[in-house]
Amino acid sequence: MSTLHVLSHSPFTDSRLTSCLRLLGAADGVLLCGDATYALADSTAPLEALQALSANQVFVLEEDIQARSMAAPAWVRVVDYPGFVELSIRFDKVNTWL
Repeated sequence: MSTLHVLSHSPFTDSRLTSCLRLLGAADGVLLCGDATYALADSTAPLEALQALSANQVFVLEEDIQARSMAAPAWVRVVDYPGFVELSIRFDKVNTWL
């Protein structure tokens, strides 16, 4: 059973991303939105941790990465809100890390 893990908090203020990454299954995906997009900042530990997920898929919400004037690495799939809905349907369940 696949799970889409949705993160919205900065990885620099708490440990949600670290906890999430420990629990990821082979078929799971991670969607970064809100301040969680800062995990894609260049030369940071969160970016390296996400990059190590070769078997997992990493997504970022387009509106949130643009709002922070950031660019997504080539290996991250940028999705809009309709894409977020598609991901929610594609994965068996959605877990939002509140």
